[in-house]
Amino acid sequence: MKIIKPSFIIEDIINGDEILKKIEKAGRTCYKSEEKIITNSSKDFVRKILASGHESVIEHEKVTVRVICDRGVSHEIVRHRIASYSQESTRYCNYTKNKFGNEITVIEPCFWKSRSKADKEKYAIWKSSIEAIEKAYFKLIELGASPQEARNILPNSLTTEIVMTMNLREWRHFLKLRTSNKAHPQMREITIPLLDEFKQCIPVIFDDIPS
Repeated sequence: MKIIKPSFIIEDIINGDEILKKIEKAGRTCYKSEEKIITNSSKDFVRKILASGHESVIEHEKVTVRVICDRGVSHEIVRHRIASYSQESTRYCNYTKNKFGNEITVIEPCFWKSRSKADKEKYAIWKSSIEAIEKAYFKLIELGASPQEARNILPNSLTTEIVMTMNLREWRHFLKLRTSNKAHPQMREITIPLLDEFKQCIPVIFDDIPS
């Protein structure tokens, strides 16, 4: 059994300034004000359309992100409908094979990190449960069960990769919800660093979302 932390990879090469220029060009079509486009006009234009609620304009641009998380978090991610997803399938992936290291990989829970006796005990229970599940999964495969049959005992902690593509408006919606204090701690473990990276890559679009 391998225990890892969640992570993400932005699949696109992002040029934030070019993205804003394309958004401005599309947005000014609404007002036929293309003559106002100058070298540094895109940032102010995008700020104004976001402030006015005219967010449909930023739907012209999209970003693809590969997220490595647990199955429980992935179930929350795919509830966002205006997106495209491709996810690792436990129906077809056989974790007893070499390409998976002959083991299952799980995401380490972020909420039992303290050195308190109670947290240590919770973590130990989680770890022993995962080890028992891995042993049982391997035994089912050994007895001739297919991956789609054996997956019934796999835990929410199982690592999954999910490639997700959203337009910028949907990314704003997703990150507003999934970085809030009400979001699941394991979701925030991914979305807060992702929001910070988006803010670095793409000017203006995400500046009003606290992280």
